[in-house]
Amino acid sequence: MKVDYHLHLEEGPYSLRWLDRTNQALDHFRPLNEKRHTREWLTKSMERLNERMRIGAYDSSWLDLYLLEAKRKGLCEVGIVDHLYRFKETRAYFEENLDLSDTHIGQKQRIWLDQVMTESMGDFVKAITDAKPRWAAEGVTLRLGIEADYFSGSEKELQELLSSYEWDYVIGSIHYIYGWGFDNPDTQDRFEHYNLEKLYRDFFEEVEKAIRSNIFNFVAHLDNLKVFTHRPDEPLLTAHYEKIAKALVETDTATEINAGLYYRYPVKEMCPSPAFLDVLIREGVIFTTSSDSHFPDDIGAYVDINTETLLNKGITKIATFEKRQRIMKQLG
Repeated sequence: MKVDYHLHLEEGPYSLRWLDRTNQALDHFRPLNEKRHTREWLTKSMERLNERMRIGAYDSSWLDLYLLEAKRKGLCEVGIVDHLYRFKETRAYFEENLDLSDTHIGQKQRIWLDQVMTESMGDFVKAITDAKPRWAAEGVTLRLGIEADYFSGSEKELQELLSSYEWDYVIGSIHYIYGWGFDNPDTQDRFEHYNLEKLYRDFFEEVEKAIRSNIFNFVAHLDNLKVFTHRPDEPLLTAHYEKIAKALVETDTATEINAGLYYRYPVKEMCPSPAFLDVLIREGVIFTTSSDSHFPDDIGAYVDINTETLLNKGITKIATFEKRQRIMKQLG
């Protein structure tokens, strides 16, 4: 079977570029009859986008575009998550852990947080829960997840935030180090301020702490610090790869092959890298597969390729999840 266990419904910041990408997704499913870039086409596009903005990402009409694409791509199970920072209930958690000072980076991150933290966790949970029987009737299993940013020292606060709802699974992820959101294009200049070997050492220490916290069903995109191609010579990272693999095995925590950086970011590489993947497989780590899609036309992106990669390396079972329990199923 093929699964996509890490995809999102929507994410700001809300810009004209975001509108254009949303319009592209809508056009993938329901192309307009008007010739592109004419006044008529633009008028129809604006009407469609106004309606999309009015009903929001949790409306069944948007959710079921994901279902339609899942069926097209032969996915048997899909897990939809949203980032923890999307939800207004989590503001104190992020204000405590992000650099929101009056510095250049702090000001940028404060603006960014206001732009993306627009939703209610309860609304998200209800939308996915309500959609489950609709998807099941179409032959696709839908699971409810959340991608939770991990900050060492804030484990108790994170567990309290997660305890309000019954998730099928919780993804752990590291998007911040030293309070800096390193995958934000607007702050990528910060890479120039750090020694890369030390930066990666500190990053992987945080990843290991996330794994050993035992909060997560799987930990996502283990080496996403490479997002903008800033990386020391990879042989220098092998010892870190081995420590992460050991932590995953010892805690019985899964990970994923995540395609998001491959098709959406400058590094153009899966997470984990091929060398990292070989270390994880050698040590017996458990995997799931994910597109890290943020739009419905990208659901299942490169899942076929990553499924084939795992099969070629001798992996025959894939991790799926229900009510925080892992269920291994036949891959392929």
